[in-house]
Amino acid sequence: MPASMATAARPALVLTVDDAEPFRRAAHAVAEATEGFAAAAEVASGEEAIACAAALHPDLVLVDVHLPGIDGVETSRRLAALLPEALIVLVSGDAPPWPGGRPPACGAAGFLPKERLSPRALRAMWQARSVAV
Repeated sequence: MPASMATAARPALVLTVDDAEPFRRAAHAVAEATEGFAAAAEVASGEEAIACAAALHPDLVLVDVHLPGIDGVETSRRLAALLPEALIVLVSGDAPPWPGGRPPACGAAGFLPKERLSPRALRAMWQARSVAV
């Protein structure tokens, strides 16, 4: 179901793509603790993200910038082509690696430092459909 179809009856499904298991667990907990959201799945690579997204059609995808294999920017590009309605957000524990903090044109709505992920940030991203660093 496209992101625009998420309703009060069906929560927005969140897919987390990160090679660090602690962050995947934390993102899962945040999604489950946020009203109107549910953790759909957590995967460790861009390749897994593409396959999982094709099967689950998540509404929101959190993608680590530094993934093994296909990096986060390319993963975001492929996810945006596969799921044009999904909100894709690049995340990292490091400062944004791009000038001005805005990611390159890759289909991502923006960048969020991992330490800022919270129920409040999740709701704000969803409502704005973009991310302000």
